[in-house]
Amino acid sequence: RLYQVPFEMPSCEEESEPHTLHLVGDFSAPAEFFVTLGVFSFLYTMAALVLYLRFHSLYTENKKLPSADFCVTVCFAFFWLVAAAAWGKGLSDVKAATRPSSLIAAMGVCQGQDVVCSAGATPAMGLANISVVR
Repeated sequence: RLYQVPFEMPSCEEESEPHTLHLVGDFSAPAEFFVTLGVFSFLYTMAALVLYLRFHSLYTENKKLPSADFCVTVCFAFFWLVAAAAWGKGLSDVKAATRPSSLIAAMGVCQGQDVVCSAGATPAMGLANISVVR
């Protein structure tokens, strides 16, 4: 899937209506994977909590149940690591697509010989970086 993220681009020509520039790319897959894994982890945690509290005797009597619980927990931990890496890659893709120099290079109005385009301030990505670390 390719998503096009539109944003308004000013026009220096005589018409006053801005043109729409589309960023092409799919940045949703890592976030969807991360959220899906989080939902499954929550559901498994709730099921395990019911098993631990309501059926404690079954859990302690059956020797295979703790081993299966451990294996499922290890799998969730591995996939969580993979999801965090995918989230980081998705963030770096979003940063690359929305870098001011990339946006200016994509604007046709900035391609003129006597035109000087400036990006202004660099966007702050600190909170997005923290979301990957946490």
